[in-house]
Amino acid sequence: MYKFLILACATLLFVSCKSPEARRPESISSGSFIQESVERNKELYAKEQMSIESIMKQNSEHEYMASQSGFWYFYNTKLADSIASPHFGDIVNFNYNVKSLNGALIYSKADLKTQNYAMDKQEIFTGLREGLKLMKIGETVKFIIPSFNAYNVVGDENKIGVNTSIISTVTLINIK
Repeated sequence: MYKFLILACATLLFVSCKSPEARRPESISSGSFIQESVERNKELYAKEQMSIESIMKQNSEHEYMASQSGFWYFYNTKLADSIASPHFGDIVNFNYNVKSLNGALIYSKADLKTQNYAMDKQEIFTGLREGLKLMKIGETVKFIIPSFNAYNVVGDENKIGVNTSIISTVTLINIK
């Protein structure tokens, strides 16, 4: 019985000292999903670009400027450059509307109400956040924002669908 107990302990010791083996993947991915996603996004961007350029040509009386963030804009009301723009942490008071690229109103200024936003401290879609940084108190700017700077692949889960480019007219009321 004593020999059996020693043999069982030795076997247990031998089995427990085995080094762990790496698990093998169940399936091997070739990376084709990522490549297909890149191709879809390039096609979507090209379509959006053509639509936006068409809108800018139709409104040729306005001088659209391209932002570094990837959207286009023009000033309905532009003020002197000496007035300060909002910076990180400033509380901005503004109102805006949202339209589709074909001009259909999605959200009016009354629907969205006047907003208070702490610059770069709260969540807001990229195009609007970066657009507010370009504005001064009292200015009104019209932005054409591609989907990747708007609500991207999720939409707003209400009226704005996935991969939807938007047009937004924003008025900056105050900076605190």
